[in-house]
Amino acid sequence: CVMGSKRLKAIAISRGRQSIPIRNKDLLQEKAKALAIDSKADRGGMIYKWGTGASFSNAAQTGYLPVRNLTTNLFPEHEKMNAQWFRTHFEHRSKPCWACHILHTKFMKVTEGPYAGYEGEEPEYECMAAWGPQIGNTEQGAVVMLSNLVDRLGLDANEASWVIGWVMECYEKGILTRKDLDGLDMHWGNVEATKTMLEKISLREGVGNLLAEGVKRASEEVGGKAPEMAIYTLKGSTPRGHDHRGRWGEFLDTCVSATGTVQAGAYLFQLNRFGMPPTTNPFSPWEVAASNAKLDGWFPFLDNIGICRYTATDPQLTVDCVNAVTGTELTVRDAITIGRRTINVLRVFNFRHGLNPALEAPSFRYGSTPIDGPAEGKPIGQYFPFMKSLYFELVGWDPQTGKPLPHTLKSLNLERLIPDLEK
Repeated sequence: CVMGSKRLKAIAISRGRQSIPIRNKDLLQEKAKALAIDSKADRGGMIYKWGTGASFSNAAQTGYLPVRNLTTNLFPEHEKMNAQWFRTHFEHRSKPCWACHILHTKFMKVTEGPYAGYEGEEPEYECMAAWGPQIGNTEQGAVVMLSNLVDRLGLDANEASWVIGWVMECYEKGILTRKDLDGLDMHWGNVEATKTMLEKISLREGVGNLLAEGVKRASEEVGGKAPEMAIYTLKGSTPRGHDHRGRWGEFLDTCVSATGTVQAGAYLFQLNRFGMPPTTNPFSPWEVAASNAKLDGWFPFLDNIGICRYTATDPQLTVDCVNAVTGTELTVRDAITIGRRTINVLRVFNFRHGLNPALEAPSFRYGSTPIDGPAEGKPIGQYFPFMKSLYFELVGWDPQTGKPLPHTLKSLNLERLIPDLEK
């Protein structure tokens, strides 16, 4: 948005010849090799073998797959839309990220169905969820086509799919008509209508001008019952491609984090590697809030050093690599502290610019209780205020206002930020 406001189309960076100084190359090679082996074997080698789409069926079976705008938690077709199905039916070849050993990304050719012959990037999990169950589509080739389309249009797959799913539900219930939607028949699973609507959004053409504002603003503009069906946080962001009513750790994370999602990520790691006991009940408000608070800082640390989370599965080996490059003697606890410093700087910045903690909450549908499926009857909305308050307390923030406490900022060497909060 900032670039667009300045009429800046792109920033081009040419590859230079300057090398990065490494303090201990031999140690780095040793630790990096061990880390690569560990990353490949993580979670039974799931990502290495199948990519992120390997979690698709698990999402359906445990209750966090988004289906038809969260009107249901059931998607019996999941085994015909996971990565295992894609890679055993469509042609594919590796197209890895630069110098990556995981090789989880593929280039794919659709070989059957109405989109046979289409070639493009293999969908990641979130694109599979976005352009499959979230919009009521069961055509696998269409998922490949729509995933690549949103990339080329410069749209976020998650936000775009929450918009399309909301439009389809509104259309089904008569809140939006074909006339409202520029003549498009937006029934569940209508792939070609979805394709046309995405293009309209990218061009801000017709109704696309409204939908380009995102699901929160678009639903508020339509009014009536429409906002009750829209999925977003009250701050305005949308969740990732999950039904977080079945994934409470990420639900809390999405609502309160400064990055929109996966700030804590306790639900994505083997907690024993951090000396923490595993979460025994993913629907326990106490355990979820506590595990998020305890691991808060690790993912921002990985973001700070600019590496992929899939290649940093062992925290000690990751820190060993950083030390080999820089010549420092960081511990895993030091790394988490660095990440927490980042979190608190972001937090104070947001308060300085008008953050209202009351908005760190879900929309009506996002915080509703699933009526069927694996997460049926799990009332995340009922427990959320307690979870948020407990999380605030455990990370050293005021349980009511969410503001970092002075002693917390002092412990992170951020005393300079205290006046900002006092103002």
